[in-house]
Amino acid sequence: MTTEGRGPIAGTAPSGSDSASSSQDRLRGLLHAVETVVGEIELPVVLRRVVEAAVELVDAEFGALGVLAADRASLDQFIHVGITPENATEIGRLPRGRGILGALISDPRVIRLSHLQADPRAAGFPAHHPRMDSFLGAPISVRGQVFGNLYLTNARRGSFSAEDEELVRGLASTAGFAIQNARLFDEARTRAAWTAATAELSAAILSTPPDEVFDLIAGRVLDLSASCRVTVLVPTDVPDVLRVAAARGTGELDILGMTVIAGSGLAGAALDRGGIRVPSAARPTGPADPAVLTADDETGPAVAAPLRTRRRTWGVVTVARAPGEREFTEVEREVLGVLASQAAIALELTHARREQQKAMLTEERARIARDLHDHVIQQIFGAGLTLQSMAATLAETHDRTRVDEVIGQLDDAITQIRTVIFALSARDGTSLRHRLIDVVAEVSGALPRPPALRFSGPVDTALTGSLADDIVGVARELLTNSVRHADADSISLDVGVDGSRVTVVVADDGAGIRDTRRSGLANLAARAEGRGGSLTVDTGASGTRAEWRVPLGDSRKDPR
Repeated sequence: MTTEGRGPIAGTAPSGSDSASSSQDRLRGLLHAVETVVGEIELPVVLRRVVEAAVELVDAEFGALGVLAADRASLDQFIHVGITPENATEIGRLPRGRGILGALISDPRVIRLSHLQADPRAAGFPAHHPRMDSFLGAPISVRGQVFGNLYLTNARRGSFSAEDEELVRGLASTAGFAIQNARLFDEARTRAAWTAATAELSAAILSTPPDEVFDLIAGRVLDLSASCRVTVLVPTDVPDVLRVAAARGTGELDILGMTVIAGSGLAGAALDRGGIRVPSAARPTGPADPAVLTADDETGPAVAAPLRTRRRTWGVVTVARAPGEREFTEVEREVLGVLASQAAIALELTHARREQQKAMLTEERARIARDLHDHVIQQIFGAGLTLQSMAATLAETHDRTRVDEVIGQLDDAITQIRTVIFALSARDGTSLRHRLIDVVAEVSGALPRPPALRFSGPVDTALTGSLADDIVGVARELLTNSVRHADADSISLDVGVDGSRVTVVVADDGAGIRDTRRSGLANLAARAEGRGGSLTVDTGASGTRAEWRVPLGDSRKDPR
C-alpha cells in the first residue's frame, strides 16, 4: 500500500545533525498545525483549516478533504486547496469517490504513492484538471468511525516520505477530535435555530389565513435549511393523489399545483414511513417528482416529513438540494420532523378553532331565527289581527283603507322576516333561495337600505336545473340595473311559483329606465321567449316594475 521515500529531499541522504534539526522543525510544524485546527469551532472553517495545515505540513502543492456520504461508499463534500476557483469551475463536478479516492474509502488505511498514474486503481482525471503525480492519503476518524479522508498530491520535494506519512497520520488523529467538537457545536446550533423557528411558526400559523398557511411553512423551512427547494404536498379529493400546495426555491412556479401519485415519490414514502432522508441517486424513470431536484440524469439529496396528527394528515413537507450538493444529516431530518409535527398540531388547533367559531355562529343564527319566528312574527301577526278587528268597527271608508294598508305592510314584513329566518338557517348553497339571497347581498353592498326579498310558493322544489340558473341570472341583471341606474330609495325582488308559471319581479321607486339600459333587457326578453314566456317592463318617473314570466311546465327542459 505504501511506497517509501528516500528522505526529506528526494535523492539525498541528510546527515545526523541535519536530520535531527529537520525532525524538530517538522514536529514544531505538526504542533503548529494542531493548534491551527483545534482553535476553530465552526465546522466549515475547521475542515478547510485541516486541509491547509496538512498541505503546509508536508509541503504539498494540492490538498483536499473528502467527507463521506451517508452510504459510506461515496463523498458528500470535497474541500480543496491549491486549485483556483476558476480552475474548479472548468473542471466541473468535484470528485465523488472513485479510483484511488474510492480505494481509501473502501479500505481506510494510509496510501502513499510516488506516481499516482502508475497505480492500477487510478481512474484518471477529467478535462482541465491539473497534473498530479505523488500522492498521500489518510483517513480521518471520529469516535472510531471514518469521517472522511485527507488527500495530498505533488510533494514539492518530489515524493512523500514515511515521515510525511506519520505526520499526516498524527494530524488526522487530532483533526478527528476537532471535527467532532465542531460537529457537535454545529448540531447544537442547528437544533436551537430550528426549535426557535418551530415555536415562531406555530404561533404564526394560528394567525394566518388558511389559504396562506402552507406557503408560510414552505418559506420558513427554506430559510432554515439553506436548500434549493421546499415543497408542501397535500392530499386531494382523489385517493392516493397529492397536490403541490406550496413551493419555494428553484422552479417553484413550474411545480406549483402539480399532482403526483402518492406511492411513486418522496412525499408518498414519507407518508408511509414517517420522516425520511434520501441521498443523491440515479434519476428514476417515470413521472417527475416535484419533491426532488434533478440534473444530468441524477436526483439530488432530499428529506421529507409528514404534517400529521392523530386525527388527520395535512400533507408532507419536503426539502431538496441539487445533485452534487451535500447530503442531509440525521439531525436535519430530526429537526424537520419536529417542525412538521408542531406545525400539524398548530393546523389542527386552527381548524378546531374555526369549527368552534362556526358552530357558535350557527348556534347564534339559529337562536336569532327562533326568536324571530317565535316572538317577532307572532307579535306582528297579533298586531295584524287586532287591526283587522278594529277595521270592522270603523265607519269611515278612508280610515278602513288606511288600516288595510297597514295590515298589508305587516304581512309583507312577515314575509321578509321568514326570508331572513331561512337565510339564518343551515345553508344549502345549491338551493335557489340561498342563491338569490347571495345575489341580493352581492349587488346591494353599497346601498344604505338593502332590497326587499320575497318568495311565494314551492320555490326550491319546483325551480331547479337550468330554469333556476336563468332565474338567478334574470334577478342579478334586473337588480343591477336598479342599483346602478335608478337612483331608487327602495328596491324589491319577488320570486313566486303560482300554479303552472313562475314570475320574477323587480320593482323600484327610481327615475325610470333610460335607453342605455335596454340592451340588457333585450337579452332577458329573449331568454323568456326561449322558454315560451315574456318580459314586461312598466317604467316612468315614479319608478320601474319589470316582470319576467315563463311557464313552469318548461322548467325541466333546457331550450338553449
